[in-house]
Amino acid sequence: MIKKCLFPAAGYGTRFLPATKAMPKEMLPVMAKPLIQYGVEEAVEAGMDIMAIITGRGKRAIEDHFDISYELEHQIKGSSKEYMLKEIRDLINRCTFTYTRQIEMRGLGDAIYKGKVLIGDEPFAVLLADDLCTHDGGDGVLSQMVKVYEKYRCSIVAVQEVPMEHVGKYGVIAGKEIDDGLYMVDTMVEKPEPDEAPSNLAIIGRYILTPDIFGLIEKTEPGKGGEIQITDALMAQAKEGMVMAYKFKGKRFDCGSIDGFVEATNYFYEKGKKES
Repeated sequence: MIKKCLFPAAGYGTRFLPATKAMPKEMLPVMAKPLIQYGVEEAVEAGMDIMAIITGRGKRAIEDHFDISYELEHQIKGSSKEYMLKEIRDLINRCTFTYTRQIEMRGLGDAIYKGKVLIGDEPFAVLLADDLCTHDGGDGVLSQMVKVYEKYRCSIVAVQEVPMEHVGKYGVIAGKEIDDGLYMVDTMVEKPEPDEAPSNLAIIGRYILTPDIFGLIEKTEPGKGGEIQITDALMAQAKEGMVMAYKFKGKRFDCGSIDGFVEATNYFYEKGKKES
């Protein structure tokens, strides 16, 4: 039903300088796999096979990663290391990768709007690669959200509870719980102060959006930080129709931060040891 997944990947990754001076933050490896590959695998699991990636200057490594390296293939062909390329080969063969650039960093809403030319007039997913999610033994976050979309056919944001002192880092929702962990949104605020936050349900980097969101982003004025905020466009969509917030099952690592990145690395390292 939903075939396209949009990856906003134009940001500078300043929290990881100097590593991200010449390398996209989306290419930072957790174990031996870059963050964006985890995201693409999650999208594929959810039934998507067209990956629309919003890039910027200095992001060519992303395009190269999802392409054949003939020199490398030739070098390791028949060796004990050949198996290490199996996962990425499978993704390259299974998916279509499309790209466009966000010339100026004007916020997540603007990055998503830049994807209109790649998405067209159909519902689509959005995945922020530095939010690394896993659900051992169960469906990935996007797979869970697709099931919700199949029932309600509206935009959906993934949320999780965070400590109140951390709500200022996120978009925050409030609404009526209509099913276990599923909320009909009536309030959505970008990076509120703790005493102004409507709840502690924070939006994380997974969305399913209906195509009318592009028209709403067009009408959205710059908000918090002078940027085009997707939360403002989604709030307008909630007033006109319906937006759901889904408290997903699984674990999320904020790999846009040093602490979250180290936590994810330790988690997947221990997981790998148990599976080997």
